[in-house]
Amino acid sequence: MVHDGFTTQYRIVGRAADWAVFVLGVIYAIITTLGFLSLQSPQDPIGEPFVTLMELLIVLMAPFYIISMVAIHAYALPEQKLYSLLALIFMILLAALTSCIHFIVLTVGPQLAATGLSWAPLFFSWKWPSVAYAIDILAWDWFFALALLFAAAVFKAGRLEKTVRVLLILSGVLSLAGLFGVLLADMQVRNIGIIGYAVVAPVAFLLIGIAFGDARQAQGGLDD
Repeated sequence: MVHDGFTTQYRIVGRAADWAVFVLGVIYAIITTLGFLSLQSPQDPIGEPFVTLMELLIVLMAPFYIISMVAIHAYALPEQKLYSLLALIFMILLAALTSCIHFIVLTVGPQLAATGLSWAPLFFSWKWPSVAYAIDILAWDWFFALALLFAAAVFKAGRLEKTVRVLLILSGVLSLAGLFGVLLADMQVRNIGIIGYAVVAPVAFLLIGIAFGDARQAQGGLDD
């Protein structure tokens, strides 16, 4: 199957981004697991140094998610371009929101916390409810989920692509399920979303990178 416009540049850069998402995602999952294991109570937020490492990894991963979606949009067949474009738009929204929130929490949060202002935790803490937490949930459990569900429509041909499709849908659905934690004011329920984007998604992007590598087409003038 020929993917018009999916040049060597898209394939190389897309694969690199997919593998970066996978590697950083695995590191994120390990640190998150260690953070949960360190808690004395399941209701407590993850503490240092785990939370800072997680925030740094998210800021690092965000651009690679966008680059991967750009490559997926190029890879999509003409009749799939609408879905891949929507996936790219939603991924840009995810990356913008989560990068801003985590950068602010990393840089401004500690300084405000040191002032002892009573309202600071309501804006910058990772204990529910807080503004930063709510925006990050919007980013990952809504926009990320939508991005993956629309991207799933691109992968239909062959066993590998169908596996990618299943994983993208699974990741998107689990991420959406995390929103029930907000409705119930129960962050333990919200952790279902973390499984979607921190456990399932990295595997999906690894397989997308493999699918890009398997793509064969005559490049010709498209590589110029």
